[in-house]
Amino acid sequence: MTHASPGVSALGTGSRIRRTRPSIRRTGTGSADPRGDYRGEMRTLGNVLWFLLAGWWLALAYVIAGIIACILIITIPFGIASFRLAAYVLWPFGRRTEFRRDAGAFSLIGNILWILVLGWELAIAHLVAGLLLCLTIVGIPFGIACWKMVPLALLPLGQRIVPIRHPSEDPFAAAPGARR
Repeated sequence: MTHASPGVSALGTGSRIRRTRPSIRRTGTGSADPRGDYRGEMRTLGNVLWFLLAGWWLALAYVIAGIIACILIITIPFGIASFRLAAYVLWPFGRRTEFRRDAGAFSLIGNILWILVLGWELAIAHLVAGLLLCLTIVGIPFGIACWKMVPLALLPLGQRIVPIRHPSEDPFAAAPGARR
């Protein structure tokens, strides 16, 4: 019986041995990641579970808030922001939000109005969804992710949704320095 070392695979029962390369994926920083390419699959699985457990009804709450905001012409920017966030809340993993540097005083005033009119209801929806998700072991990571979206529900103006280019940018990942 032939024992193969890492990077070597034995073919058949004879003595033929073929050298193979381990699965290595290049990261955005130029370094090799020997764990292989599984993050895209895990994000998709996380997004599907999120959609089934909380994403669809949280997105529905954002859509309803957007429709309410679009009733008046002056609040249409709130409706557009709400629809944008509905798409983010529906499928969040693999994306993150960041404050735009060019957001000025109008977004600050708009966020204050948003909190008073619609933001606190959406923040409460995130808190309740996070609490309900944390009742099960499978839902705990999703509940924590839901709680991380509370500031987004309160301050939607002046934020943009961007894709994650590197795992260190993931807001739903473990804290820096934590073991995975």
